[in-house]
Amino acid sequence: MKVIGGYVLVFVLAALPFFEGYAVIPLATIAGLQVVPVFLIGIGGNILTVFLLIKFVEQFQNWRRKRKNTDEHKETKRTKRAFHLWKKYGLPGLAMFGPLLVGSHLTALASMSFGGAKKSTFLWISVSIIIWSIVFTVLLYFGIDFLGLENRGILNFFQSNN
Repeated sequence: MKVIGGYVLVFVLAALPFFEGYAVIPLATIAGLQVVPVFLIGIGGNILTVFLLIKFVEQFQNWRRKRKNTDEHKETKRTKRAFHLWKKYGLPGLAMFGPLLVGSHLTALASMSFGGAKKSTFLWISVSIIIWSIVFTVLLYFGIDFLGLENRGILNFFQSNN
């Protein structure tokens, strides 16, 4: 039952902004969870919330405007980075590099704000999440083998049969 809780935690953390799936997957794998289910659950959690954000982007932008009590658009450091990527590389470039710099949720929001279509934004952000998750999972896998840490997972303590 504790292992199931670990997988639920992976889904929840991957779904939260700034706890990207590509960051949660390696951490959960190091903690001792199986890599394939963690990979699928992490990607699912991350992509689901990006989908919901894109689906309801107009409502989200209205809520954000009301919350700030201003119609002025104040540029933050992250927004400037996202706009620079958008201007230089377009939607594919922002979608591929944005999650590493500002997170996939903010990248999706920025893409929509800069004029990206919902379908293409979702497609490119999803592809980016999957690619970065694969990259970080493969790096982790070879890193763990290189360091000899494959049997030191935190959750292995709870899975012992003795």
